[in-house]
Amino acid sequence: MKVAVQQEDLQLLAKTLQEQLLVEVSTAEVFEVKCAVNKDELMVLTQHESDVIVDAQIIFAVIEEVLQSLAPHKEQRVQCFLRVFGEQLPYAKCFLALKQMAREDVGTRGQGDAEDAEEEFASSERFPLFASSSALTYSPSLDKTKEEELFDPFVDAPNLSASKPASQIKPIILSAALMGIVVLGSGTYLLTRPCVMSECKEIQNAEQLKMKSPQLMRRAKSEKELVVLQQQLAAASVALNTIPNWSPRYQVSEELKASLSGRSEKINQVVKALRTESLAAQKVQTPAYSLEELQARQHLWRQAIAPLETINPDSELYGLVQGKLLNYRVRLHAVNQQIFTEEKWLKKLMAAKAVASAAEKREATAKSLNDWQKVQSTWLVAINALNTIPLTSPGYQEAEKLLVDYKPKLVAARDRATKERLAVKAYQQAVSSAKQAKAYEQQNQWQAAATYWDQALQTAKQISQDSLYYTQAQSLIEPYSVALKQAQEKLQVVSSLQQTRTDLDKTCVNGIQICTFSIDNAGIIVRLTPEYDQVRQNNLANPYSENSDTAVDITNHLRILREALAVISDNANSSLFLYDSQDQVIYTRTLGG
Repeated sequence: MKVAVQQEDLQLLAKTLQEQLLVEVSTAEVFEVKCAVNKDELMVLTQHESDVIVDAQIIFAVIEEVLQSLAPHKEQRVQCFLRVFGEQLPYAKCFLALKQMAREDVGTRGQGDAEDAEEEFASSERFPLFASSSALTYSPSLDKTKEEELFDPFVDAPNLSASKPASQIKPIILSAALMGIVVLGSGTYLLTRPCVMSECKEIQNAEQLKMKSPQLMRRAKSEKELVVLQQQLAAASVALNTIPNWSPRYQVSEELKASLSGRSEKINQVVKALRTESLAAQKVQTPAYSLEELQARQHLWRQAIAPLETINPDSELYGLVQGKLLNYRVRLHAVNQQIFTEEKWLKKLMAAKAVASAAEKREATAKSLNDWQKVQSTWLVAINALNTIPLTSPGYQEAEKLLVDYKPKLVAARDRATKERLAVKAYQQAVSSAKQAKAYEQQNQWQAAATYWDQALQTAKQISQDSLYYTQAQSLIEPYSVALKQAQEKLQVVSSLQQTRTDLDKTCVNGIQICTFSIDNAGIIVRLTPEYDQVRQNNLANPYSENSDTAVDITNHLRILREALAVISDNANSSLFLYDSQDQVIYTRTLGG
């Protein structure tokens, strides 16, 4: 995976360099850039067709500028190579030390280049991306001096001194004769042309300007001064164009024109860079509202820097260029930093949009409290990301628009999550109360059971209709209502029974224990105590004793006891069976009788 990532990075770097060359170099569309890493050292190969004229310094300058703009975290050594398609060895290379701006140009097609390149390219294992075959052969070109000595533009031309066929001699002689007539007839005109027989002021002016222009170029401090000098050079070149090609000074004029043109071209490069810088400086006065604007400014600064980097230290314009170049690089670095920062904020903006999209998808499928809590937290993440985008960022306006859209959705998600949380709590409380009610039923504590059934029922009824738990809560209402009714009925029975017991306790005790009782499904069973029966028997056996008043009271008491027990039986809606201590029925009262 690491190797794959490195290859992708190298391909991206190569593509970036090739695109920048396309912008900076007019012939770059025929270039191919490859990148590789060998022992932690980056290598960059640029290839082109053999018929393309290449300025190696410009190519290397563009590559260096692009690599430097990437702001590596540590010092990086880079080797750059130039090679013709089909050849196995480069004809030029340079060494770059990023962050130190050190570059060593080896030159073009020299013996040292071939040897150094052969050392770098000798093994396809060390540099597999650049290797084109296993056996490398390379014949170094001659140096410039030898090339000039051996170069002959007419070496392949046909030999004009060779004899011609007889049929061609006569037309040629006639043509020469006619030419002689024309020349003799116009001799006066030709001799009066500039720089033919008279003095040549055009050459004198051009030579003076040639001598003065280097000093003027060194002294120039502004674009205006360079433009004036460029206009003078152009005027001198135009004046030289009036010299005819048969003038003895024609060759000198051509050499002067080439010299002046070369200086004019150098000046033109600098002027274009200064104008580009002026345009870039104007744009910097206003804030950039998009990444595209920043990238356009970056492009302007690179266009201003590229031609200045081609000015050699021995150039007359080097002094002016160096001061400008340092300033331009600082400006470019500032724009690069802005772009890096804006890309970071734009990434955050895009991430916030992606998170918001995820929140909408979760919201559409939310089916539980946990789902709605996730929806709420997802919206919160998106909004917090947008809130971090500063006012100065080009993405701020879009972030503000998104916040206007996202914040109500966060509030709605929070409200829904709260509603679901309350619904869950209510549902769980209802189920818990029902469970407690059942426990009290098992203990025959009907008062507590009825209380908890009522609490469970009311809690279930409170769950909101638009809650996910509404349906489940509705399924609880009917069984809870039935259970509550049953518990209340049981409670009524128990309460009535308890009252009956209380009334019986009071009735069966009057100084002595008169009776005992029990209650079952058959009814209320009351038995007189032996003590009370003994008193009653004594009273019946001796009704005229000294205690006759007591006997009367006992007789009346039994009647009153019977009546009281009848009332208790009516209140309890239960039958009554009164027995004496010998289990003999004294009084019976059934329901409805």
